[in-house]
Amino acid sequence: MEIVRPHSHRNLFSSNDAAPAPTIPLYRSAPPLEVRLEDFESFAIDRLRVLKGISDGLSRGKKPDEMEKLVSELWKVNMRHQHASEVLNKDIISHFVLRLVYCRTEDLRKWFLSMECALFRYRFRFLTTEAQRAIMDEFDITCKAVNIMEFESIKEKLGQVARSMGQPLPTGDAIFYKVPFEDVPELVAGRRVLLSQGYAYVAMNQVVSLVATLFRSQLSKTLILTNRKWTSSIREQEKHRLTPIVEALCSSYLGPDFSQPKEYAEISLKDIDQLAKTSFPLCMRHQFDKLKEDHHLKHGGRMQLGLFLKGVGLNLDDALAFWRAEFSKKVGLEKFEKEYAYTIRHNYGKEGKRTDYTPYSCYKIISSTPGAGDHHGCPYRHFSEENLRAALSRMGVNSRATEDVMNKVRNRHYQVACTLTFEALHGVPCDAGINHPNQYFSDSQKILHPKKDSST
Repeated sequence: MEIVRPHSHRNLFSSNDAAPAPTIPLYRSAPPLEVRLEDFESFAIDRLRVLKGISDGLSRGKKPDEMEKLVSELWKVNMRHQHASEVLNKDIISHFVLRLVYCRTEDLRKWFLSMECALFRYRFRFLTTEAQRAIMDEFDITCKAVNIMEFESIKEKLGQVARSMGQPLPTGDAIFYKVPFEDVPELVAGRRVLLSQGYAYVAMNQVVSLVATLFRSQLSKTLILTNRKWTSSIREQEKHRLTPIVEALCSSYLGPDFSQPKEYAEISLKDIDQLAKTSFPLCMRHQFDKLKEDHHLKHGGRMQLGLFLKGVGLNLDDALAFWRAEFSKKVGLEKFEKEYAYTIRHNYGKEGKRTDYTPYSCYKIISSTPGAGDHHGCPYRHFSEENLRAALSRMGVNSRATEDVMNKVRNRHYQVACTLTFEALHGVPCDAGINHPNQYFSDSQKILHPKKDSST
């Protein structure tokens, strides 16, 4: 691909009128087209919304039919284009941009590979049988469908496999493929296919496993190659243009920045203690409690909690009063005015560059590394299991919900753990998941004060 300025964008297809075939690109090579710099980033962000939505759905344990519905909706909402003929272009471009973004470390490659393969599986299932066969042809899968004579000879055994999985018995018009068993390790491991003399008999509705294995192998290899190109040449050649975009995309927060409170324009200083108990996420509640206990927070904690309070609607005068009341008990009023008040005004854009600083997202908080005596960061990641259990208990999370939270923490699904905490305390599902502390607060207030929210 060639990245260009906004003046041109050449279509991947030779005919402007021809609709793209109802299939899935296999992303074997970068497309020979020009891409506007704006599209380079925006297309990637849209696809990233899809992949992160899939990741959240899988980590929350959604059922297969729920995942199919989720993926369909994610794709429909995020991957559309105002020009129908450009939808496939967007699909291909966004994949290759994210391949560049996620090729750079083993952890990034592992996540991208897993999510792209999951997306491929669901999209493949949505295809017609003819389109699925076309994909098989593109992969040059040479296996042939089992003929009627062979089918009749193994029909009883195929029925046994079907019954073991609680599926209908195969009928005479069922299509089965005979493939080497090593080509479908997932089906073999799950005992979902008949094995005979080194071959697996794969039903048409199981072909996705065969195709997805080939897709995964192909993508895994190309990610390594892309990483070599990125390291050897692209990163340096594009250091002033694409490199900053590529390096920022994998850590992008994709929701509202909460720089200005919307639903609740301001919170009163007199209400802040109660709000901390009812609507602060664990990370902010922990810092709030430590501030009240120690009358001091180190710089990281002051930034994380201070910007959160700004985002939920604490105005500058009240913020100064809040921090002054606590810090003056420890360091004295004069030292507070000399050493700390400036930073608070700076966060509100009243000092220095006068930048409107935004509250920290979950990703930024989880990625931080608190030092000794620091209280910022994500409790789900940075607390010991004992301390996390105690903190959840203080919040009022019951023992059953706590176990669910701890299971997610052990698997490093920290935002899902926070989402489960929210659901346990509020008694309602949070389908979108928690991605930002200020989103937690906003969603909590909507539930606790629906009449107030509906009047805004």
